[in-house]
Amino acid sequence: MNDTLREDNLNDAHLIEPLLHSVVERQASDVHLVPGNPVTYRVHGLLEQEGEPLDPADIKRMVESFLPDRLIARMHDGKDFDCSVAIRHDDVSYRFRANVFLSLGQWCACLRHVPDAIPSFEWMGFSRELAERLISYRNGLVIVTGVTGTGKSTTLAALVHLLNQRGATRVITVEEPIEYVHKPITTSVVTQREVGRDVDSFYDGLKFGLRQDPDVMLVGEIRDRDTAQMALSAAETGHLILTTMHTKDAKGAVTRFVDLFPHKVQEDVRVQLSLSLRSVVSQHLLPSANVGEKRALAIEALHVNDPVRIAIRFGKIESIESAIQTGKRDGMTSLDDDLRRLTISGSIDIETARRFAKDPDQLMG
Repeated sequence: MNDTLREDNLNDAHLIEPLLHSVVERQASDVHLVPGNPVTYRVHGLLEQEGEPLDPADIKRMVESFLPDRLIARMHDGKDFDCSVAIRHDDVSYRFRANVFLSLGQWCACLRHVPDAIPSFEWMGFSRELAERLISYRNGLVIVTGVTGTGKSTTLAALVHLLNQRGATRVITVEEPIEYVHKPITTSVVTQREVGRDVDSFYDGLKFGLRQDPDVMLVGEIRDRDTAQMALSAAETGHLILTTMHTKDAKGAVTRFVDLFPHKVQEDVRVQLSLSLRSVVSQHLLPSANVGEKRALAIEALHVNDPVRIAIRFGKIESIESAIQTGKRDGMTSLDDDLRRLTISGSIDIETARRFAKDPDQLMG
């Protein structure tokens, strides 16, 4: 985790620092640096541009001012990098997660503001009752899913913070990069490992983490077969695994997980997953009905009961949708039900709800 601008590139800090200060002042979530485009901020889900189109050479110099040495050395043969950077604004430290990447052979960057304090469930709009349920499992796999920028990492951080507050829990996280830092506050022990700095991969973080006496392991993302298999094995051997995937809904996470494996073993994987999966939470961040206010969180919550377990085991993925609809007694929430709740409360408007609903015609029925 890189917490300051590189000392050997402080002459270029004047290029990037004002942009990060502007992120704080605008209460923006992200700033985008793309050649040929002005500096672009995302404020409450909307894009705002400022200034003249950016020059590729200036963006490269900005990138080199905050990338750690180990990544600077790889720029000649690498195409995507993640790191963290921090600034001080009005005597307060502000941290950012940076992704640096190539587009048409030119360097670009997206820097996301990571609040120093882990947001409360109330601020996030995430059900405290659901959070309590997710950390109550003694073992198994919990997946938080959604498209990029829907707060998945923040949700996992809040769950780990809740575990930390409870005490008597050994938690290991494997992240790329580390966003929220968990400080010792109770009898819990939390260790955080960053991919590329502390460990080579999510897979290695899981493999070696099993030798570090964990109760709970957080894996920043499952994106390959090896990590998926290790997560399943860890869940089967008595550990609670918290992780994320990039899918648009809960049933998509099941499909995506199985599709990481070759077809010839997918039947076995479905059997394993049906026994190990505990819950899937799908998140959407939607524009507020009130311009200028933070986005509203809509969720779909799937909990594995007998009908869901059977659907996973036999690959009847479409029946998971019906299981969610009929699973309110088991604590499940359909996306359309949550959109209806947000619309009635005035958090989002009906047009937004219809745009994201699975069955727009029945949304307010």
